Amino acid sequence: MEKFQLVSEYQPTGDQPAAIHKLVEGLRSGMHEQTLLGVTGSGKTFTMANVIAQINKPTLILAHNKTLAAQLCSEFKEFFPHNAVEYFVSYYDYYQPEAYIASTDTYIEKDSAINEEIEKLRHSATSALSERNDVIIVSSVSCIYSLGDPIDYRNMVISLRQGMKKDRDDLLHKLVQLQYERNDINFVRNKFRVRGDVVEIFPSYSGDTAIRVEFFGDEIDRISEINTVTGELKNVVSHVAIYPASHYIAPPEKMKAALIEIEEECNERVKYFQREGKLIEAQRIAERTRYDMEMMQEIGFCKGIENYSRVISGRAPGSSPYTLMDYFPKDFLLFVDESHVTLPQVRGMNAGDAARKKSLIDFGFRLPSAIDNRPLNFDEFYSKINQAIYVSATPGPFEQEHSAQQVEQVIRPTGLVDPEISVRPVEGQIDDLLSEIHLRVERKERVLVTTLTKKMAEDLTAYFENMGVKVRYMHYDVDTMERMEIIRDLRLGEFDVLVGINL
Repeated sequence: MEKFQLVSEYQPTGDQPAAIHKLVEGLRSGMHEQTLLGVTGSGKTFTMANVIAQINKPTLILAHNKTLAAQLCSEFKEFFPHNAVEYFVSYYDYYQPEAYIASTDTYIEKDSAINEEIEKLRHSATSALSERNDVIIVSSVSCIYSLGDPIDYRNMVISLRQGMKKDRDDLLHKLVQLQYERNDINFVRNKFRVRGDVVEIFPSYSGDTAIRVEFFGDEIDRISEINTVTGELKNVVSHVAIYPASHYIAPPEKMKAALIEIEEECNERVKYFQREGKLIEAQRIAERTRYDMEMMQEIGFCKGIENYSRVISGRAPGSSPYTLMDYFPKDFLLFVDESHVTLPQVRGMNAGDAARKKSLIDFGFRLPSAIDNRPLNFDEFYSKINQAIYVSATPGPFEQEHSAQQVEQVIRPTGLVDPEISVRPVEGQIDDLLSEIHLRVERKERVLVTTLTKKMAEDLTAYFENMGVKVRYMHYDVDTMERMEIIRDLRLGEFDVLVGINL
């Protein structure tokens, strides 16, 4: 079994050694939940890293937003360079959920812009969990949203070895089942191309490396990794595993059974609407469902396939959906960072989704089984926890009631005390802020400026730029990957002042 190797030039100091010891002993004695109460700047992340290294279990770290998750992921990659540290957040840069507004008879079709880089990282996370145990996944609340069946995902992996008997056309057929598309010209992620006896595959979880499989008759002669841009050979390997291009995947026999069940549900729903005298709804659900079924029958996929996920995975009505948490082994470890914010967020995700889905079902846009494509409710989330550590400077009532022990981390390793807070007059505040910025810049320090609105952040940034300050802003319109770059540039000193909301 692979072990976590913590790499750091620092040793635990201050309250850290005692906190690490108590948390590790708590986990080893079987405590279900604990709380790490640590003040800001006390090195809670380093404490978490030490606990992970000693316990040596696959770990899920839950954060309340993408930016915090990215920051944590970056830190854990530095602590564990020899282990798999992955990032799992929503892959939408823009997302307009499917909805129906009955009062105005308005149907809003699902519209989204998927970030290819984040989708790749999501696939990298689930494939890592299938291959190894030394995995840390830093996630937003995306980890409680529906994914496909992890057993089907693992069972449909294509395993290729040098020298194995394998028909080339059989490999091509299986790649299509895994929802890869053949494209001999535009070679991008989730595509494959064929040149005689050579098949090149661009995996769903890869950045710039493709797999080249060379056949000699019906035998695999050589497997190699190549650069996707130049085609240059990077490495020759003896074995490779090709993971599905989608998490909503099912073997042909399971998909066939699902299509029969979907058709039966559709027929029942049409009869229901006809009995109620709702002929438009009856026609609507019949047309939409049959079109989706034809697509799934032909290519194994359709737009909005996640709405059929409960039927495809063979789950009972009302049962909890499969999520990232199901891809972990049973004895995984969970850290909930900033738990006083994150846990209420987890609690609130399910209700809003259910109200929107009910409207779509009532008016014939979706089958009743679509209600089961949803985030976990809080009880379901709680039932999937093996052992958890809540991390917060201000734990909420839930953490205090459920934790077997609360471990305090108050003394900072640096010995610094809390900064002094000063309240200054509103009059002349921008000029005062500007003078403070100049003082900090002279000392090669950085400045965070928080505002109330997005427009205020943009206007203040423009003003400071005109005054010669190296400044950037960050708010919800800045996409996930760009936020990570902004934080990195701030640390490197590319600019001195970051303006934003809730920094």
